[in-house]
Amino acid sequence: MRNAVVCAGLWFAFITSVQAADPRTNSWFTTYAGKYARIYTNDVSRTNGVSLTMWTNGTTIQASPVYCGVQEVYSSSNWVYIRSTGLGSFVMGPWYLNAQHTQAFPNWPTNQKTLYRLPRSPAMPSTKTSNGGGAIGYFVDGAAMFNSWDAYTYSTVSNVDAQNITGYWNRDAYVNEGASFDPNNAHQAGGQYHYHANPPALRYQLGDHVDFNATTKIYTESTNTATKHSPILGWVADGYPIYGPYGYSVSNNASSGIRRMISGYVLRNGQYGTSNLTANGRSTIPKWSARLFNVSSNQVGPNVSTSYPLGRYMEDNDYLGDLGYASGTNTFDLDEYNGRWCVTPEFPGGTYAYFVSISSNGTPVFPYNIGRGYYGTPSGGAVSAITETVVTNFLGGTNLSATLSSPSIGSGKVTLTWSAVEGGTYQVEATTNLTSWSVLANGVTPNQTSGGYTNVTSLDKRFYRVGRSSSASFDSAGTTLFATNCVAPGGAASRGQTVQLTITLPTGGSYPASAPPANAPITSVTVGSITASSTTYTVQGSVVALFTIPTGYTPTGAQTIVVTFNSGPPPYTLTSYFTVN
Repeated sequence: MRNAVVCAGLWFAFITSVQAADPRTNSWFTTYAGKYARIYTNDVSRTNGVSLTMWTNGTTIQASPVYCGVQEVYSSSNWVYIRSTGLGSFVMGPWYLNAQHTQAFPNWPTNQKTLYRLPRSPAMPSTKTSNGGGAIGYFVDGAAMFNSWDAYTYSTVSNVDAQNITGYWNRDAYVNEGASFDPNNAHQAGGQYHYHANPPALRYQLGDHVDFNATTKIYTESTNTATKHSPILGWVADGYPIYGPYGYSVSNNASSGIRRMISGYVLRNGQYGTSNLTANGRSTIPKWSARLFNVSSNQVGPNVSTSYPLGRYMEDNDYLGDLGYASGTNTFDLDEYNGRWCVTPEFPGGTYAYFVSISSNGTPVFPYNIGRGYYGTPSGGAVSAITETVVTNFLGGTNLSATLSSPSIGSGKVTLTWSAVEGGTYQVEATTNLTSWSVLANGVTPNQTSGGYTNVTSLDKRFYRVGRSSSASFDSAGTTLFATNCVAPGGAASRGQTVQLTITLPTGGSYPASAPPANAPITSVTVGSITASSTTYTVQGSVVALFTIPTGYTPTGAQTIVVTFNSGPPPYTLTSYFTVN
């Protein structure tokens, strides 16, 4: 070609997106939102690089391909919402029950179709809240964040560790379940893939001081000196960020150099003035635990032994701040919640931030991600629907916008490359006059998220365009429901709508003189024959319930609402309290 001029375009269905400056909306890792999630099923498949996009082990089944991680981000003035499949964009797995890798872990991950919201303006309560089992936040790749507990607690009744009971010697997940973690320190409860500790694969993708061995498929902490602040790895339910392990040496000085943030916790083995539990027995829990659970420190656990080794329980660790040491020194950096007030690249004016805790070689150290308590009010959590007007910040999967790279020209060839959606097929067309287009190729399949086509031509000038012509079927992240707000008595909604209904409980007459106290547990709320999918009761006398009204619901018209509490007053039967059109 002589003095060739090549232009190219894409005619994908672009989705308008508004990206706010708030890191809560723009820190989500969506680079691979158009790529299928993958797993290694065993060590041989990992070594050979053979992964699956659909899988079953007889217990958990992922029958269709599913896109990675965060697929939707929305925001309002008060909240950020993410919809996620909960699956990492690196190859997950494999999982075993023992360090020798001779026993298979029974659970594999599946699409969680999670809709989760986070507060944009965190609150700082004087009384802190403990975190328990399940998701306590989400990492920026859309995988769930779990705390340091494995859901087992020592029972003083049966003198063994029991699951999901109240107690004050709680087992450390990393210590007791670490053998079942994959190379990213993650496994799944049921099908919910989650991290209990330092996530090196995610950190590697984000460029946070982690190396990857392409032969062994193993991640290791870089031996080079860290030179930059860690990125945001996730967001906790209280709205505060969690960073990787590296922060500024001086909390309020971005020019002070970089250092690994040191946890404020030490094992209770006699060092730093701790009680030596091996010698003295587990007769008291540490002050941080007694303070958090508002109980006496005199809580007896099992003696240290081969069956109950030191480090087995979270309470086998003391917080140095309770032993007379000050944070922000060379001794330790982080408070009992595993965070600190500091400046960061995303928050140059300062924020409270949690930090992942590791040793110098990358081994996770207690309390791993965050402490057993939240620093802020954990108002975030999973929701069934969005009940307010929101801005769409990001849409992934088959809604993704595409980016065309600059064409490569040489030796009579034009090579086009573009970002693609895995499972899509693409058509390439060309024209010399921008009026009549000819099809050069159809059914072009991308290499995961990268599409490409090379055309041999002798023309001096030609214009190209590329478009996605079809998409393979996949397991979606779910449908985000946008609910209409209504108040009863009064209020109305149409069939097919999702409704967040605020129900004012009557008092006096045939009803109790006062409504049940706030947070009294509710058994069920019904509107006609429709049962609420979720209920909350945080304000006395005001029940909030979420309903989806079927499109063919009958009868329409005035509906009876029935609110049933677990204990206390008989059911509130509220006749003609709400209307379905």
